[in-house]
Amino acid sequence: MGLISGILLLPLAPVRGVAWVAEKVNDCADRELYDPGVLRAQLVALNQEFESGNVSAEEFEREEEELLERLHVAQLRSAARGRSAPNERR
Repeated sequence: MGLISGILLLPLAPVRGVAWVAEKVNDCADRELYDPGVLRAQLVALNQEFESGNVSAEEFEREEEELLERLHVAQLRSAARGRSAPNERR
């Protein structure tokens, strides 16, 4: 980047900074939302809540379906990542 373009684009620096932070927050939330370990732990906790009577059958089924759907999406994402980057270390 040259001196002139650097000076001309300087007012956009805060916007780029905010966009970068938003992207990092989105990535972190996305990883947590679709982390298979977290989803499995949530399923275990939901089952325990249901067995102890703290959750109704309807609520249990609704939440279990949502968690299983997210787990399925996480597995699809993992498989897609494995196909798209075969040379990447895991």
